[in-house]
Amino acid sequence: MELDGRVAVVTGGTRGVGAGIARAFLAAGADVVVCARRPPDAPVASAGRTARFLPVDLRDPAAVEDFFAEVARRHGRLDVLVNNAGGAPYRLLRDGGPARHARVLELNLVAPLTVSLAAHGLLHAARGCVVMVGSVSATRPSPGTAAYGAAKAGLENLARSMAVEWAPEVRVNTIVPGMVRTELSHLHYGDAQGIAAVGRTVPLGRLAEPDEIGDAAVFLASGRAAYISGASLLVHGGGERPAFLDAATVNGAAVGPEGPTVHGAGVAGGGGSAGTPAGAPTVTTDDKEG
Repeated sequence: MELDGRVAVVTGGTRGVGAGIARAFLAAGADVVVCARRPPDAPVASAGRTARFLPVDLRDPAAVEDFFAEVARRHGRLDVLVNNAGGAPYRLLRDGGPARHARVLELNLVAPLTVSLAAHGLLHAARGCVVMVGSVSATRPSPGTAAYGAAKAGLENLARSMAVEWAPEVRVNTIVPGMVRTELSHLHYGDAQGIAAVGRTVPLGRLAEPDEIGDAAVFLASGRAAYISGASLLVHGGGERPAFLDAATVNGAAVGPEGPTVHGAGVAGGGGSAGTPAGAPTVTTDDKEG
């Protein structure tokens, strides 16, 4: 298989998007180590193969150094680091003090930097790669998860800088997921009807599956992406339909997913967050374990 003999670490790989990424790497032939503060309810497995779980608090630099020493002891190398762990509860800026928002920044930006620095020696020796898991929240307003969106924006910039500093031995890229259907989707979108309704706001008509984010990560880690570094790969089903298209009255009413949109001359700028209901963060925000 494509990644036979490679060793991959997926942070927060015990559930949600992280577990989907881990499964995709297992299916591609890699030996996979998943880490989180708590063990998974069931082993992460795919294609008759199972990921190894090692506990670690990614916000503790000493613990992170010990973790990679253990990876080296057990596997002898590291080819791929997927910085997936992260998350943020819904909290308006005015409802959380600086310490709470700083904690979100620590988990979603500082921790990936800490992990990447600890893994650098192993990755350099293997001529490996880093895959950051970002979010569409990095490039749009993120009400209720503002600190998370800011952290993910910083993560993309960090990845681009790493890609320059660590070249040519280590490639660094970012996956930018949109909304993903996971075991926690009901907390954000409600019952099956609510999830389906939210999915219809995406141009491709549904939410992503965690393993589809994993397939994108496998691509970036594979030889097929050997000349890709410092890039951000959007995996969001086409993004979000701009809200102004449904509000515009020029040249007739705009039509939703059931029919074509009538494009009028002179329509300029604008947009909205049709893909995420008010008060609900992107699913990937809360479905990681760090």
